[in-house]
Amino acid sequence: MKIYDGGKIFIGIVIFLSVATSPFLFNMGKATARPDPKLDTPEIQKMEKKQCVEPKEFMKAEHMTLLNDWRDSVVREGNKVYIGLGGEVYNMSLQGTCMKCHSNKKKFCDECHKYVAVKPYCWDCHIPPKEN
Repeated sequence: MKIYDGGKIFIGIVIFLSVATSPFLFNMGKATARPDPKLDTPEIQKMEKKQCVEPKEFMKAEHMTLLNDWRDSVVREGNKVYIGLGGEVYNMSLQGTCMKCHSNKKKFCDECHKYVAVKPYCWDCHIPPKEN
């Protein structure tokens, strides 16, 4: 069996592989450090028991699911009360509950969202907190 235009096929494969791998090659060694969200807001410092509505690991992985569930519960069902871990009762409110403690949006929210290349739509409806 004879391959016609074998040189052209080989050059095409080389060009394809160089184009396909170029993003990986250009970004080698350019990884940014994982952000460390700051929990040093004045409101959190005042709290005797520094605890969120759910455990830290749950909130890191599932906060958007929780916020979507809260939104649906408040807007569609009129339920505004959330019972968290240990039976604590919270008002389901992004601005009144979450941003009350996590008022450092730039250091707390934006750093992580930028790191994972996510553009949350929270601020399409809600007013971002004023930061000092």
